[in-house]
Amino acid sequence: MKEKPLRTTVIGSYPFPGWLEFACLHLSEFGETDRAELQDDAVIAAIHDQITAGLDVITDGEQTRLDFNLSFYGFLEGIELEAAAPRRFGPPAHDQRGRRRVTSEIRAPRGLGAVAEWKRLQRLAPAGPSLKASVPGPYTLSGRLIPNDRYPDRYALAEALLPIVRAELEDLVAAGCREITVDEPSMSCYAHREDPRRFVDIFNRTVESVTGKCRLSTHLCFGNYKGRAVGARRYAPMFPAFLDFNVDEIHLEMASREFAEIGIIERIAEVKDVAVGIIDVKSYYIETPEDAAARIRLCLLHAPAERLSVAPDCGLSQTARWAARQKLQNMVAGAEIVRRELNI
Repeated sequence: MKEKPLRTTVIGSYPFPGWLEFACLHLSEFGETDRAELQDDAVIAAIHDQITAGLDVITDGEQTRLDFNLSFYGFLEGIELEAAAPRRFGPPAHDQRGRRRVTSEIRAPRGLGAVAEWKRLQRLAPAGPSLKASVPGPYTLSGRLIPNDRYPDRYALAEALLPIVRAELEDLVAAGCREITVDEPSMSCYAHREDPRRFVDIFNRTVESVTGKCRLSTHLCFGNYKGRAVGARRYAPMFPAFLDFNVDEIHLEMASREFAEIGIIERIAEVKDVAVGIIDVKSYYIETPEDAAARIRLCLLHAPAERLSVAPDCGLSQTARWAARQKLQNMVAGAEIVRRELNI
């Protein structure tokens, strides 16, 4: 069970400090020890901002990843380096991301790197907040791979990735991780055109060996590459099927959608916890503490405080750090306003 009502949390990613982005463009100038120091310092910066905001649950900000999932492909064998994107100029969008060809059996003999991230977070984080790891699910990971004769479609690719992700989850739990988000935004982006129960089957087989051994959540959003969505932005096609996910908590994107379909959290809260995105990561409007409090009060009309967590809509990696920092601080302040009102 989560440790408190109206728990404040994040999805996973956090903006890179400007110096880290600069350093990433010049990595060849750094030695191995220099790079390890860069990684530690970036995670310390992300931890600092989250602790200063007062979050109940923090992550490492995914500071050692490219995007929230692209760096995982560097751990996979049997694929080629990223091919050129089909469009390179013009307004930013998902078709400016390259894809990878599969050349042989997909394997990950070194794992996916999430355990090293977790151990770094454990080493650097102070006592107090809960710590959470985030791992993309196999269906989402399959999206950047090109099918071939061995893996003829996206589902076949997802099946090949499923035991790899499952092993990573097992290794995280063995390393002492007690809270994991299995991030499957592609499932929410494409549930309007695919069978949602097929998604549930894939997800539950991915987490089956760690179910009950840690707190599990999943994040359902509609995409945030360069601040752009890619899905149909409707939760209705996913439910009631997604209620059968074997997780303790489901996170929904609500702020950027003006809380459309907010009633869906009532159905979720009947069977599991629900985390609601009350901060819009796609907007540079900085929500005030009272904005956050008003949004939490709206959520409380549909879900009890003990079932409810609050968070940004998505990871914050596509939001400037100055804005992300203030948005988190005001979100936590808004939660404190409501906690006082409820005598929590």
